[in-house]
Amino acid sequence: MTKFGVDAASFYVPSLYLEIKDLAEKRGIEPAKLEKGLGLHKMALPDVHEDAATFAAEALLRVIQDYNINPKEISRVYLGTESALDAAKPTATYAVQMVEEFLSDEFGYRSFRNCDIVDMTFACVGAVDALHNSLDFIRVNPTKKAIVIASDYAKYELASSGEYTQGGGAVALLVSANPRLVEIDNNWGVATESVFDFFKPRRHHSKSELNLAPENYPDKIEVFTDEPVFDGQYSNQCYQDRIREAYQHYKEQTFTVRPYEDWRYLIFHLPYAFHGKRVFTEIYSLENHLDFSDAEQQKAIAKSEDYIRFINEKIEKSQRASSEIGNMYTASIFMALLSALQTSFTENEDLRDKEIGFLAYGSGSKSKVFVGKVSSEWQSIVEKWNLFENLKNRLAIDFETYEKLHRKQLDSSVNPDYKGFGLIEIEKESQVLKGARYYSYKK
Repeated sequence: MTKFGVDAASFYVPSLYLEIKDLAEKRGIEPAKLEKGLGLHKMALPDVHEDAATFAAEALLRVIQDYNINPKEISRVYLGTESALDAAKPTATYAVQMVEEFLSDEFGYRSFRNCDIVDMTFACVGAVDALHNSLDFIRVNPTKKAIVIASDYAKYELASSGEYTQGGGAVALLVSANPRLVEIDNNWGVATESVFDFFKPRRHHSKSELNLAPENYPDKIEVFTDEPVFDGQYSNQCYQDRIREAYQHYKEQTFTVRPYEDWRYLIFHLPYAFHGKRVFTEIYSLENHLDFSDAEQQKAIAKSEDYIRFINEKIEKSQRASSEIGNMYTASIFMALLSALQTSFTENEDLRDKEIGFLAYGSGSKSKVFVGKVSSEWQSIVEKWNLFENLKNRLAIDFETYEKLHRKQLDSSVNPDYKGFGLIEIEKESQVLKGARYYSYKK
């Protein structure tokens, strides 16, 4: 029987980071509240030349090089992102073009010319949608291969309540038949409701409010910014509601009583490192017939010996990378998977045939719950990652530099030794190319 899933994976995290304690001190927050309360230690930040396209290109190139993939054998590259660079041209086209040009000497001109490329957007669950879609494609076309990329930069307004959860990076997944990393079961629990817990609207300004606005601009001008409109408490509740509904939907399809008990790891979308273990208390309580009716009962369950033991066994290892990176939006659930697998690999744990439960969430809102089984060759894939060693080899920046990066006040890269893909120019003069983005690779 043919199996389908993730054959290989690679990642990219930008080389810059800010210590969370530095941010906390500047904002008048007790560092322990963020470090011990939310599990935050470092915040990954894009350099001047980086964006969601360069993140995606780096992860795509790594998965191709690390696992000796011929790009001509890839039938599709689907990118999940909520950090798109254009409202029409997919960010995936920029990423694929960068990698295609880099590989031209080895594979020839336009090696991805017959590859289907698209962006998929549904807040933080968009890359899971891309994976779901690509798995369906591979099940119908088992001789073909697809690559799913999750690439994002979580950016919030300075001094806002979301500022300390910022982060960024990308994960690329090779999807195929007979996968070497994780086999994905074709049962998907889904829950959807249209809400406004977190969104990025076009905001309106009158022409008179904008200095030096060109005469041909309309009287009402729409402006898009990376920073979202959000309600943190409400979003947490929406997350909890959707994963409960999707989990129940998964149970109905699989006729299982307490599926999480069979899962070696529970892998969550992590807006901050400790979020998964916090929102799962409701499902845990329902499955174990515990009283979850008020705040005091909820706190008691979260602090109980049984629940803490459960977290340490099934969730804690998946949180470790998030503590060092921050929120990666669409990529965070896949980075949680990499974190867990890397830790088990380092500790020589045999994960063959162990089940992993995924609880994905995207604001707006939607959850998907699905299950993977670790393949027999998983170690041959994970041995190339060196995830935590990579995270140690980054450059710390000071708070003043962080704020300048956030405000886009710097013209040159902060890390003078960076190597890789970078934005070199945005067209400003040509009327038919204004806004076009041009990239190159620095060796």
